[in-house]
Amino acid sequence: MSDNTSFEKTWKSQLHEIIYEADTPAGKAFDVVLLIIILLSIIFVMLESISSVDAKYHRELYIAEWIVTILFSIEYIARIIVVKKPWRYITSFYGIIDFLSTIPMYLSFIIAGSNALVAFRALRLLRVFRVLKLARYLGASDMLSSALKASRAKILVFLFAVMVLSVIFGTLMYLVEGAESGFTSIPISVYWCIVTLTTVGFGDIAPVTPQGQLIATFIMIMGYGIIAVPTGIVSAEYTAQTKKANDSNRKPQPSNVRLNSQSCHNCLAEKHRDNAEFCYKCGHRLHHDA
Repeated sequence: MSDNTSFEKTWKSQLHEIIYEADTPAGKAFDVVLLIIILLSIIFVMLESISSVDAKYHRELYIAEWIVTILFSIEYIARIIVVKKPWRYITSFYGIIDFLSTIPMYLSFIIAGSNALVAFRALRLLRVFRVLKLARYLGASDMLSSALKASRAKILVFLFAVMVLSVIFGTLMYLVEGAESGFTSIPISVYWCIVTLTTVGFGDIAPVTPQGQLIATFIMIMGYGIIAVPTGIVSAEYTAQTKKANDSNRKPQPSNVRLNSQSCHNCLAEKHRDNAEFCYKCGHRLHHDA
């Protein structure tokens, strides 16, 4: 059967609609259940990090984590099985996140009891990557993501300018204050400048000379303006993206044109038109219910 022939309604196609699409009741229910499991798994990781809670409920948390890991393993395998080209999902962003959030429990089980490899227990902390699985359910994040991508060049130039200023003022403070005030080297002085410029102010190093305090005052005032710059850049781009989306929505659209969550089982592309027969990305025939 070629790629351009109609896609037979098999158990794989039914499972594909449930896992990758959200327009059907089964797909919505799957997303809701998966979202609840993700939130529970994150809560389990947090509770396990509290020594008093872990000491009292270690066995229960351990069993709960294994249940969650097994469920995620089943989901991961199912996502691989139902797509035509599994490697595309495996190497995709969410495929890697799904793998990283599942494998640590198995690794900790394999090396359990090995004193030489006790440091590898830290791999279990990778389970916190499950929080990134939540991003796929935040549809409004697309606009913010577009705004960040559109403004990345400006932000990079801004960050470069901040680093240049930090090096200049850090070197100046090293010359003015000296080692006796805690500015023992240029890197330490640059560190102090960044901490001051970002208005964090740890207080581990502080200028004591009038000249150093004058420079520090200027850096603090400049820091307030610097903090507002990236916010303004992203806000401007976000406003532009919102205006663009609103203008697009105001354009008259044919009554039969509507985007849905249908996912191509060949390339995993989403957001196809309801009346689309082929994937807009790879050209593969889409599956439709009779």
